[in-house]
Amino acid sequence: MSFTLKLTAVAFLATIAATAAEAKCEDVTITEMNWASGSIVTGISKFLMEQGYGCKVTVAPSATATAVTSVAETGQPDIVTELWLNGAPSYPDLVKAGKVKTLAKVLSDGGIDAWWVPKYLVEEHPELAKIDGILAHPEWVGGKFHNCPEGWGCKITNGHLAEAFDLKGHGITVFDHGSGETLAAAIAAAYENKQPWFGYYWGPTSVLGKYDMVKVDIGPYVADVHACNAAESCSKPGVSAYPPAEVVTATTTDFEKREPEIAQLMSKVSFTNAQMSETLAWQEDKKASAEEAAVHFLTTYKDVWAGWLSPEAKEKLSAVLQ
Repeated sequence: MSFTLKLTAVAFLATIAATAAEAKCEDVTITEMNWASGSIVTGISKFLMEQGYGCKVTVAPSATATAVTSVAETGQPDIVTELWLNGAPSYPDLVKAGKVKTLAKVLSDGGIDAWWVPKYLVEEHPELAKIDGILAHPEWVGGKFHNCPEGWGCKITNGHLAEAFDLKGHGITVFDHGSGETLAAAIAAAYENKQPWFGYYWGPTSVLGKYDMVKVDIGPYVADVHACNAAESCSKPGVSAYPPAEVVTATTTDFEKREPEIAQLMSKVSFTNAQMSETLAWQEDKKASAEEAAVHFLTTYKDVWAGWLSPEAKEKLSAVLQ
């Protein structure tokens, strides 16, 4: 059975379980953000709303700035399913104005930016779990730091961190990748051959779901130091870890009043980075669609999403949860 057919079958079972129940939910418009995890969150949310709560869900393709602008100007869509607040500077003003409300941290760990080394290197040399160990033994990581491509904000931050740690003076060359694809390919190649690797990556991603990487301890997050490091011109680069990026599900206040049960559902829809990275890795390995990846999550993590449902919705979806 194809994954698409499997989704149809799952929905059919849920519909059978719900035939005796009268739908209470009206129309709902939700975003489908233009990146992999955002599409998966939307697919899962859509399924639960339709099959558990009887909603008619309309999906609106979107992106961060587009979604925030649309909500501000039109009050639509009803729900923004995966909003990265570090890319939405006007969002707090919408909250203060009473137009939107944060329902949940849809990525419970937040988005992660960090420096990493493969786990097999740390198993051989435990010192590499901390930056001091890397600086003392640059040969153990191949004498290279794998950096972000040109045009990415992390390239600026990493450049200032490299200056603060004096990577060059410790025998470590900063290598700027040409694209996100080559950065990911470098990790894959190192893992395949169990070679040294040290550099930047972010999550949740299929790469961190597929390859066991260890986050290097470079010290605590210091807000003013990180702000300087992230600026194009930073007169005094310093040592600071990246802060976790807050990633939320938001709704318009009008929708929360109109459909409080759906708002309650979406206040519980939340994924750990490990869960989302594993789902993204599965999607990449299977060359699957977002819809198919949503099915993978629904069939793999039943114990997780069952806890998001109201008793009535859980009863409707009981055939799927068995």
